[in-house]
Amino acid sequence: MVDFLLNITYNENTKNASYQVQQKVGVCMNTIITIGRQFGSAGREIGEKVAEYFGIKCYDKELLIRAAQESGFCEEMIQNHDERPTNSFLYNLVMDTYSFGYNASSFVDMPISHKVFLAQFDTIKKIADEGPCVIVGRCADYALESYKNVVSVFIHADLDARIRRIARIYNLTDAKAKDMILKTDKKRAGYYNYYTNKKWSDSKSYELCLTSSELGIDGTANAIIDYVKLKESIAKESKRI
Repeated sequence: MVDFLLNITYNENTKNASYQVQQKVGVCMNTIITIGRQFGSAGREIGEKVAEYFGIKCYDKELLIRAAQESGFCEEMIQNHDERPTNSFLYNLVMDTYSFGYNASSFVDMPISHKVFLAQFDTIKKIADEGPCVIVGRCADYALESYKNVVSVFIHADLDARIRRIARIYNLTDAKAKDMILKTDKKRAGYYNYYTNKKWSDSKSYELCLTSSELGIDGTANAIIDYVKLKESIAKESKRI
């Protein structure tokens, strides 16, 4: 097994450590990593760093593009229904349809929001079947709950830290950044809570929960990397016994 490299540099004034992820060529792994995230917690950036280290793909908006290509929906339609909540009656309808299989007629009669959900659901499974990867959001942990090689992660961050990040990225006032954060998180929570039997952001819903405002972006990525490597190492050792 290739050892994990962690660069630590110290600022003489603050004495705080700065962590950097280094890519290791030839790292062998068999894990699919799903990342749920609060808006502004840098979940996508962290996922990209983890994927870069392992030399695997990271799917975020890329998943929407692929779902559009494979389903025949236009990308705009997929994006307009991305991680948006629905009502419980239609949720039960679409999940029953998915569980028991759906034919052409049932799919035609289905509300567009659920056609999009099924398209994403199927795309997530196809991506996972292709091999190790990182998938950000879209209830990927739930879609892949029957897969044995999945590590589900949720990334939190302090609200003030998220406000600063979103205000900087989108050039917003703190008030507008906070409003954007709260609305986005509400949509993500509603979507996840309807389409899964779990609760969004609850530690019980995930295998690993981390706070990026405490660990930093690189530190959070390193924590995920170390966890995956440790879990795979334990699995390999258990097979030898």
